[in-house]
Amino acid sequence: MNIPKLKNLDKNNFFLMAGSCAIENRDLAFEIAEKIKGITDQFGIPFIFKGSYRKANRTKLNSFTGIGDIPALEILKEVGEYYDLPTVTDIHESDEAAMAAPYVDVLQIPAFLCRQTDLLAAAAKTGKAVNIKKGQFMSGPSMGFAVEKVLHENPNAQVFLTDRGNSFGYGDLVVDYRNIPEMQAHGVPVVMDCTHSLQQPNQGTGVTGGKPQLIETIAKAAIAVGADGLFIETHPNPAIAKSDGANMLPLDKLEALLEKLVRVRQAIV
Repeated sequence: MNIPKLKNLDKNNFFLMAGSCAIENRDLAFEIAEKIKGITDQFGIPFIFKGSYRKANRTKLNSFTGIGDIPALEILKEVGEYYDLPTVTDIHESDEAAMAAPYVDVLQIPAFLCRQTDLLAAAAKTGKAVNIKKGQFMSGPSMGFAVEKVLHENPNAQVFLTDRGNSFGYGDLVVDYRNIPEMQAHGVPVVMDCTHSLQQPNQGTGVTGGKPQLIETIAKAAIAVGADGLFIETHPNPAIAKSDGANMLPLDKLEALLEKLVRVRQAIV
């Protein structure tokens, strides 16, 4: 893992990408980052703080999309500098790569956009690490082509892949754990997204549902299978989160979960 400011790499632990779905305001971002940093330092877990500066793939026209690109990116940069943490955010179009890169350490490609060649190339050209989320319609082996696109533009790029389940009918997802070793075969670290994989998308209400009570189940299984990292969205009060609250982990439950997951990891390595 060649990412600036990433700590605890000598602990032989999984790494964690975690934070709220979207950057809602400065105080909330700092509250979440401080809490997760304290927990991950305690358990020796490498930690990358996550926050989306804009939510571009909302179902309804009036859904929350962000507080403004640059204000949100400035908060991400401030969090990273204050806590000496790497940060990650999504980009959605090719011209956003160069805009976002100066503020964060990792650029994330959303699942629906994992086949967008120009977007992957633009992310690679920034020199930042690139996390590609596996499309809900993609297999693990087919994600090798996404890795190939990034490495074609930048052979030295740090790339990792994130599974977030596969479409199961019109309004549900199912996790196929075969995808973890199959994507690791591409020679990159593989992450399990423990919260988005529990979404229930495309609901008639226009608001995505979820099954957050299964986050621990998904996470334990991923670590047992050998995932290199976990992705968890968390919030002090998911019920009032402005984006994806239906499948987020309450922040006060994160410590107990990570303690269990570290024990699982220790049992298999």
